[in-house]
Amino acid sequence: MIKIGITHGDTNGIGYEVILKVLEDVRLADLCTVVVYGSAKAAAFYRKAMELAPVQFNRIDSAADAADGQFNIINVVGEDLKIDPGVPAENAGQAAFAALEAAVNDLKEGNIDVLVTAPINKKTIQSDDFHFPGHTEYLQSRLGEEGDEALMVMCTDEIRIALATTHTPLSQVAAAITPELLDRKLEQFNRSLCRDFGVPSPRIAVLSLNPHSGENGLLGEEEQKVIAPAIVAAREKKILAFGPYAADGFFGSGVYKHFDGILAMYHDQGLTPFKTLAMDSGVNFTAGLPFVRTSPDHGTGYDIAGKNEASPDSLRCAIYAAIDIYRHRIDHDRIYSNPLRRQHSEKERPAKDKE
Repeated sequence: MIKIGITHGDTNGIGYEVILKVLEDVRLADLCTVVVYGSAKAAAFYRKAMELAPVQFNRIDSAADAADGQFNIINVVGEDLKIDPGVPAENAGQAAFAALEAAVNDLKEGNIDVLVTAPINKKTIQSDDFHFPGHTEYLQSRLGEEGDEALMVMCTDEIRIALATTHTPLSQVAAAITPELLDRKLEQFNRSLCRDFGVPSPRIAVLSLNPHSGENGLLGEEEQKVIAPAIVAAREKKILAFGPYAADGFFGSGVYKHFDGILAMYHDQGLTPFKTLAMDSGVNFTAGLPFVRTSPDHGTGYDIAGKNEASPDSLRCAIYAAIDIYRHRIDHDRIYSNPLRRQHSEKERPAKDKE
């Protein structure tokens, strides 16, 4: 049975609410073994405060002791944790990091199979040990092997959007979009669509950077000088890349439905339409790493924390997506571990073979 580690995220946000609501459905234990990295005290606090259905946790000291058919929890913070729903606080950020670090260590050691992370506050989690713009960059540092590069992919069953740049300030995006960057991202995305999502020969749409795709250089030259040449180079590598497409018309007209994946140039260009189309079912997946990590596509939700208003749907979808991706990788690697040699026709057969 697949063993899933779930981090509690920022303890003053909606992390525990959505985790508890997902775990209300005991049928999940028939699908996977759940290990929550967090605080039994915090879980009990939020359950009682919002009068949620009781969730029976099996308290363990190590993921290796997790019991199948039960929901397990590892205390990664002390009993003195102060909980203040809706308030950004340093101690909540420290608790989020403690859970993340413990889960990542277990993931690397093979004690869990996949990782699902509840939302963090990117400001309060900062410390000497965490100095990254977000989960994606931290996970690349901790989980990536030499040559690996994380790729943020927002996904549902109907749409998958990857980001060429992630948490880059908008003023720096244009300079960051280079032929080399797009070359790497298109290769990564193509590989992920094949291996992680089981899509053979995926069709990838590439968005433009400037309004109206630059209007032939009138509104910017990145499309002509950087993006279009990168698409041509990708096609030469047998990657089915198309574009560049102006983002507004691309989504507004529904053209996105004709592609298996979409490469956006920057964070909000991809996430704004994605969350509009798939807020409750959206999943954030970190591609490009040896391990599977997903998360819900929403933030800490301070404005509704502790009010029993948060939807658990995105977290539930993140759990299902992690399981699916994990299985896709196993199937893909098994199928391609010993591929058949290509059989040449008489016309294609090399001259030396004909002799």
